[in-house]
Amino acid sequence: MPPTISTINPTQGPTTGGTIVTLTGTAMTGTTAVRFGSTNATFTVNSATQITAVSPPRAAGAAAVTLIHPTGNSNSVTFTYVVTQVPQVTGVTPASGPTAGGTTVILTGTGFTGATAVGFAGAPATSFLVNSATQITAVTPAGAAGAAVVTVTAPGGTSAPDAFFFYAAPPALHNSSPAQGPTAGGTVITLSGSNLLDTSAVLFGSTNAASFTVVSATQITASTPPGTGSAPITVVTPGGTSNPVAFAYVAPPTLSTLVPDTGPASAGTVVTLTGANLATTSAVTFGTTVASFTVVSDTQVIAVAPAGAPGPVTVSVTTAGGISPGLPYTRTAMPGI
Repeated sequence: MPPTISTINPTQGPTTGGTIVTLTGTAMTGTTAVRFGSTNATFTVNSATQITAVSPPRAAGAAAVTLIHPTGNSNSVTFTYVVTQVPQVTGVTPASGPTAGGTTVILTGTGFTGATAVGFAGAPATSFLVNSATQITAVTPAGAAGAAVVTVTAPGGTSAPDAFFFYAAPPALHNSSPAQGPTAGGTVITLSGSNLLDTSAVLFGSTNAASFTVVSATQITASTPPGTGSAPITVVTPGGTSNPVAFAYVAPPTLSTLVPDTGPASAGTVVTLTGANLATTSAVTFGTTVASFTVVSDTQVIAVAPAGAPGPVTVSVTTAGGISPGLPYTRTAMPGI
């Protein structure tokens, strides 16, 4: 019974020959020759159902591949010879991504037809798809931080090391200063960390910062957006998303009573301020004068009234949540003699 060929893989190769092809079929044991057109190829009979052969040189175009066997020649399958073109990579988009790999990139260039490998600094792409003779979609493997030469191997050879993909180390945040601010937003904070260059986003929870500036690889300044509660801060760079650092929104303070709300023009009157959201109080002012104070709880602060001219002044507190509306405190003149 003559042998049969059911498949040939790959189905094309360069006119210079040298492509290793696998033929599958039946009754292949005893094959005496493998021919590409009328030219014999070197070959190995692996089993009754598989032969590997090396394509001989031949002009561009289709060649019928057949097996010569004592019982008769096989059917033919087509192998197409193509003019060799060394691939060239002219563009990589995006040009950077994390060292963990997994970035989908578009390679542009020429000579990509029949590409058999895409490499990043010698490491094979996790996967790739030849879209056309001028475009390949590939997924980056893991790599070391820095520039990685991108190459494409096709029937015409391997591209020159002219294109690069830059592996970016993952960003890390160490702290935020301050780590809290008012719910209205607008607090300018300083983020310290590492690998912060090329930051594309600063997030408070899932909300973008009102604005930010990359000062250096270790520092970013950002303006907080409005928010409430806890809003962990992360930054996004080509190297990925950083670890979170804590940021808390503090509700604005309010004052409800001052006891007493009058006192002498001289310093020393102890005034109890009652209100809400007072735990982070950083200043108590009587008019424009700063008073000494003690935070008792989130609803109570005790202050010592400073000296001042007789008459009413506005008392307010400053916290991480902002400045409270004021309450009146009246200084009275000492009686004359």
